[in-house]
Amino acid sequence: MKNLLMTALALMVTIGAMAQNKTEVNASKKLVVYFSCTGTTESSAQNLAQAVGADIYEIRPAKPYTSADLNWRNRSSRNSMEMNNSSSRPDIAGNVANMAQYETVFIGFPIWWNLAPTIINTFIESYDFKGKRLFLSQHRVVAA
Repeated sequence: MKNLLMTALALMVTIGAMAQNKTEVNASKKLVVYFSCTGTTESSAQNLAQAVGADIYEIRPAKPYTSADLNWRNRSSRNSMEMNNSSSRPDIAGNVANMAQYETVFIGFPIWWNLAPTIINTFIESYDFKGKRLFLSQHRVVAA
C-alpha cells in the first residue's frame, strides 16, 4: 500500500510540475526514461508515459543486477561498491534512438543511498540535453 501511495505521489508531483507550462509540454515530443531493478519505478514510468502521451525507454545495465548485487547491507555488493565510488559509471545496454527528436525528457529512478544510482549519471552524461526540458523524478521505496 505504501509503495502504491509513493508511486501515486511521484506521478502527481511530476504531472503538477508539467502543468505549469502545459501548452509547451503537450506540444512537444516526450520521452519517459526510467531505471528499475524491482519493477516499482517501471510501473510509475509506464503510468506517466501513458498519462502524458510519451515514448518510453528503460535504462538497462549492460550487466544486469542480481539480488546479491542489490544487497545494500553487504558493503561488498555491487550496489554498495558503485555508490561508494562517485566516479562509477556502469555501462548501459543500448541507447535511445534519435534522442534529438525529444523536446521533453522525464527521467525516473529509485533512490540508492539517498542518491540516484550511478547508472543515471552514465545515462545523463551520454546525451546532449541542451534545449530540452528535463524532469527528474526519484522514487523512494518505503519498507512496509
